[in-house]
Amino acid sequence: MHQLNQELKLAVIIPLYNESEVLSDLRVAVDKMVAELPAAVSVYFIDDGSRDDTLDKVLEWTGESPHIYVVSLSRNFGHQAAIAAGLDQVGEEVDYVVIMDGDLQDPPELVAEMLDKAREGFDVVYARRRSREGETGWKRGTSKVFYRILRLLTPIEIPEDVGDFRLISRMALEAFRQMPEHHKFLRGMFAWIGFSQAEVLFDRPTRAAGETKYPTRRMVSLAWHAATSFSSTPLRLAMLPGVISILIGICYCMYSLIRHLRGETVPGWTALVFLVSMFGGSLLFAIWVMGEYIAKIYEEVKHRPHYLIKLTAGGYEE
Repeated sequence: MHQLNQELKLAVIIPLYNESEVLSDLRVAVDKMVAELPAAVSVYFIDDGSRDDTLDKVLEWTGESPHIYVVSLSRNFGHQAAIAAGLDQVGEEVDYVVIMDGDLQDPPELVAEMLDKAREGFDVVYARRRSREGETGWKRGTSKVFYRILRLLTPIEIPEDVGDFRLISRMALEAFRQMPEHHKFLRGMFAWIGFSQAEVLFDRPTRAAGETKYPTRRMVSLAWHAATSFSSTPLRLAMLPGVISILIGICYCMYSLIRHLRGETVPGWTALVFLVSMFGGSLLFAIWVMGEYIAKIYEEVKHRPHYLIKLTAGGYEE
């Protein structure tokens, strides 16, 4: 590993939600990372309204380690909002920021390799999963579908098999802070800002303990949120059912006209039900897609804060 300046300052953002079971293992891994990295490291734990004793355990940790900081949100605002809260806490003296999950599926030992890449001049270094241990075929399959569809829908290139685990420079952090949207999709936002980006490969391990916070339902929600946040394509695609319905209607009208000219009886209620269903369904689908975009506009114009902080703690002087 290339040697970095000992004055380098690194902040690590770790969102937590009901991660009490994994905290003992996480503490060992984080303390090891802080001791081995050639940088002054500050670790920010963002408690996203945990309902177990996660906050109590992390607060106890802050009393024993000067490099640990805690930010507790007033309720569960979501994973993306929790990360944003952590990024907002980073001081001006920090050179690089690492975003990682607290379930140890983002291995802390990979941060050293990320710093090596940063020393080469990259502003964003993201971790791409080479393999995913302990996940079902369904989980891996839906993840691949998610990234493939996202690539088709969005005009920017979002790397496949990449989550939020990444290192960003001070310049990339300041660029991110200029995007105040309420509905954040961080991996898309960091792809959008550009700058020089690189990847490091890793084999994603199983969770150290606890349960995943992204079951299929939440993954589907995240996929739809990503598509509507970074692309107007779904809005444009909403016209396709209408176009198809019109074409079917034209064809059926021609068919009916031919039957009429032949003196044959034109089907009545069956055709009516068919056409009404097609046109009604297409209109409702288009309205639903447009409603999703209007809902996002509604959320943005209210200008409510993205999160509320209940307490902060940590960073005592030895």
